[in-house]
Amino acid sequence: MSVYKDRKQELENYQFMMGDDRGRLAVTLDLLTDALVMTGQHGVYCQSARQLGKPAMDIQIIQKCLNDAKELVSAVMSDLKTRT
Repeated sequence: MSVYKDRKQELENYQFMMGDDRGRLAVTLDLLTDALVMTGQHGVYCQSARQLGKPAMDIQIIQKCLNDAKELVSAVMSDLKTRT
């Protein structure tokens, strides 16, 4: 199913508050945050054998990518806000 159908209510709310582009980006940030939370929970159970107390290396890489994506989306949202 399309994200536009799955997240229809969230999209409508954010787009009403922030405009179309920033609203879609806000929902994207929410989705990335949800993915980070789930990855973090998985990382609790998949511990690294080499680095005690840290998630497995693949989980660390996924978390880094998700955090980087959030940072980029946040920067675009800020730029869009200053342009309007």
